[in-house]
Amino acid sequence: MTAAAHRDGTSAPGSDTRASQETGPAGPAERYAASRARSARDRAVSQGELGTFRKVLDFELDPFQADACAALEAGHGVLVAAPTGAGKTVVGEFAVHLALAQGGKAFYTTPIKALSNQKYADLVARHGAESVGLLTGDTSINSGAPVVVMTTEVLRNMLYAGSNALDGLAFVVMDEVHYLADRFRGPVWEEVIIHLPDHVQLVSLSATVSNAEEFGDWLAMVRGDTTVVVSERRPVPLWQHVVVSAPEPRGMPRLMDLYAGHVDPTDPGTDPPINPDLQASFRSSARPDTRPGAARSGRHGGRGRGDRGYRGGGGQRPGGASLVPTRRTPPRFAVVDALDADALLPAIYFIFSRAGCDGAVQQCLRAGLRLTDAAEEAEIRRVTEERTATIPPEDLEVLGYWEWTQALARGVAAHHAGLLPVFRETVEHLFSRGLVKVVFATETLALGINMPARSVVLEKLVKWDGTAHQPVTPGEYTQLTGRAGRRGIDVEGHAVVVDHTGLDPVALAGLASKRLYPLRSSFRPTYNMAVNLVAQVGRERARDVLETSFAQFQADRGVVGLAKQAQAHAEALEGYAEAMRCDRGDFAGYMDLRRAIKDRENELARAASGVRRADAVASLEKLRRGDLVEVPGGRRRGYVVVLDPGLDQRGFDGPRPTVLTQERQVKKLTLADTPDGVQVVGRVKIPKSFNARRPDQRRDLASSMRNALGAFRDDAGSGRHPHAGPGRRGRSDASSDHELQRLRGALRAHPCHGCPDRDDHARWAERWERLRREHDQLVRRVEGRTGTIARTFDRTCEVLVHLGYLERADGPQGRTVQVTDDGHWLRRVYAEDDLLLAECLRRGTWDDLDAPGLAAAVSTVVYSGRREEAAEPFVPGGPTGRLAQALDATTTVWSQVTDLEAEHHLTVTGPLDLGLVAPVHRWASGRGLDAVLRGTDVAAGDFVRWCKQVIDVLDQLAAAAPRPQLRATARKAQAAVLRGVVAYSSL
Repeated sequence: MTAAAHRDGTSAPGSDTRASQETGPAGPAERYAASRARSARDRAVSQGELGTFRKVLDFELDPFQADACAALEAGHGVLVAAPTGAGKTVVGEFAVHLALAQGGKAFYTTPIKALSNQKYADLVARHGAESVGLLTGDTSINSGAPVVVMTTEVLRNMLYAGSNALDGLAFVVMDEVHYLADRFRGPVWEEVIIHLPDHVQLVSLSATVSNAEEFGDWLAMVRGDTTVVVSERRPVPLWQHVVVSAPEPRGMPRLMDLYAGHVDPTDPGTDPPINPDLQASFRSSARPDTRPGAARSGRHGGRGRGDRGYRGGGGQRPGGASLVPTRRTPPRFAVVDALDADALLPAIYFIFSRAGCDGAVQQCLRAGLRLTDAAEEAEIRRVTEERTATIPPEDLEVLGYWEWTQALARGVAAHHAGLLPVFRETVEHLFSRGLVKVVFATETLALGINMPARSVVLEKLVKWDGTAHQPVTPGEYTQLTGRAGRRGIDVEGHAVVVDHTGLDPVALAGLASKRLYPLRSSFRPTYNMAVNLVAQVGRERARDVLETSFAQFQADRGVVGLAKQAQAHAEALEGYAEAMRCDRGDFAGYMDLRRAIKDRENELARAASGVRRADAVASLEKLRRGDLVEVPGGRRRGYVVVLDPGLDQRGFDGPRPTVLTQERQVKKLTLADTPDGVQVVGRVKIPKSFNARRPDQRRDLASSMRNALGAFRDDAGSGRHPHAGPGRRGRSDASSDHELQRLRGALRAHPCHGCPDRDDHARWAERWERLRREHDQLVRRVEGRTGTIARTFDRTCEVLVHLGYLERADGPQGRTVQVTDDGHWLRRVYAEDDLLLAECLRRGTWDDLDAPGLAAAVSTVVYSGRREEAAEPFVPGGPTGRLAQALDATTTVWSQVTDLEAEHHLTVTGPLDLGLVAPVHRWASGRGLDAVLRGTDVAAGDFVRWCKQVIDVLDQLAAAAPRPQLRATARKAQAAVLRGVVAYSSL
């Protein structure tokens, strides 16, 4: 098994030799080899099926495309790693051509449904609808066709089910194969690669990754002869720019080259020199800070942010005056104007925030930006009306249709996951036709979807990863800017970074010039995978199969480097220990006391927070209709009148009273709105006939509230106000805590406490402690790398044995494990939280639910909110209703499952999220989209996306549930959710 690698055709297709680099041959031998390679390539392109295929193309094949196609026709598997827009998919399309020519089948797999839909349309246009099918879980079109486009999960499920559709399969194309690094869905790709029949030729298409040869070596190990073709050359050269504000307040921003004039942007090398004009612009944008003390410390701790990196240590000017920034970030509409003036549209403008994308569109509209002429506007309106004709008129207002079309008509649009799928697809279509000129997008657009542009703009070089703001990596920068430059249209592409606080052009040059995009496996055995493997090949053989994963392949190769790193840590720890040594006593013991004091203080603070919370809940429970209430903090700060105390809608965090605000709005108060509790300051008489839906009655009641507030303020000013606020028992009472006082006394009595070098010793001790924790983790990683996947599989099997999905039995080979009846229906549950779903099915947790209730219960397993819910969401039917009881039981099952996983040292199943329970229940009950989304933070596009995932799980339950009644309910729930905007969405 050989992984033959070559770069841009410098070695012959299928040869076993490693390739030379792209710089080209230097000596006679290299030139001769390159000449032979070109001759072999020319013969391949003009002969055989590749010659036939070439005739239907309207362009010449690039060397890497010709090499990969020739290797494919010669019977090799291929891995193609090339930049975005280089034309990798041509190799996948040639695999489809070969399958049809040979009378076999080809499956074309993608990571996301949007890309599957796009590729399906492309292949239908070339081969006809009768020859091409589509399978995306919830969509099935011509599934028996010789060419089927599908998501990778669908193919994985086929492999485990032993589907007849695999008969005659000759080629599998895995587009965007670098997706196997994805934390959540990436393992599916490795499952497919490992389990595909040996005779199937695999075509793997990847972005340019820095370890393509390593990945190719693994493919050769598990799939046989594999040719690796790597191209790092973009088909369209990419220029790097920074857009800076004009010196004058209302001037047009200036687009400046990042590199110095003599630097080749296609090959900038390491640490390329910066454009001196850009450096001068950055210098001139900072002025001396003459405030007292500024010369000593600077405005930002000794370094002027506007002058970082240009004036030596500390970023200070000669003479001691530090610098303060005067640089202004150019407005988004002004950046678009500047691009338009330089003929650099169409552009994709990446903003790592949905709200930022929507806000950018509104800013452009308010600024009067118009990028289309009358004919283009008319065509845009025709297309949008045609594509959204199936949306019910009553939903258009909810979806923001009119604002969306107004922006499109001016050539401006947003693109993010919160948009309705049909809206996103319309934007993609109009942009690809050149009608929409600028799209403000989140990074989700960077994956696969065919939307090339002349320019790509990055607003910032940091992004939120779900837990913290992280710098954009070189790989991410390459992936995002890779869309700049349309092949066959543009002679060059342009990557533009908007000047912003903290931007360092030297760091940007390093980011843009690197090509570091390593592919790292995220593979891990799942419960569904375990029962399927045991059922098919037995436990021992299954362990051997998992040992062939890319994750284990990388782990085995990485042990040597980790061991060296651990040795370096050990040497550093010795140095730290010596530096923290104190001649007065045991400084490590002294640091233990300091840590114990900090832990105790944190414990007391947590206890105080719990008391504060209890006080706040108690203040809500005392409210009565007509109370005039002061909300001292939180989102609802101010005064409100209680319309309904909400005692009958009590959640896990107390009641949720309905109130009228001073702005005459009716709201619900939750614990999140009142973290410090509420204070009753008076009473307001509410008529029995009061109707909160009538504006005039809300206005009258708000007037009564203002009068009552005036009386309250008069009483408060005279000191006669009798009302007291909620108790404040929540302070951390450190002064009276005996344990804390004992620890502090021991600290003061320790001999090291009086050491004059105590603070220096403490700094070294803290470094020692941090490095020791890191070292211990590293040692455990080294010890656990060998066989780690198999050990995880063993622990997974132990959990399944404990729960009865597997059982131990005596066989010809001795004691073994086999699948039980329960395990056989677990084989049909493929969702991420497969074991939790299986346990809910087996225990009958959802048996008594109706269709809307079952859909809502399933949503708690699949949904994950973009932000943490501060209060318990509303559950239809109340806290004692059937759905609430089922959710309580689901929570119990989840708790027991996670306890068992923790006991077996497995990654625990993620927590349930009730944030979509009410919207999904309303939707499945037939309510309109306005009623479903009102009062929630869920965007229409997100709602559709989550409903699709709920439908997917319901489809699995309809096939896997052990009782007929629940299977029937699951089918009803599917039909109830699959309607309206969910049904006519193609995603």
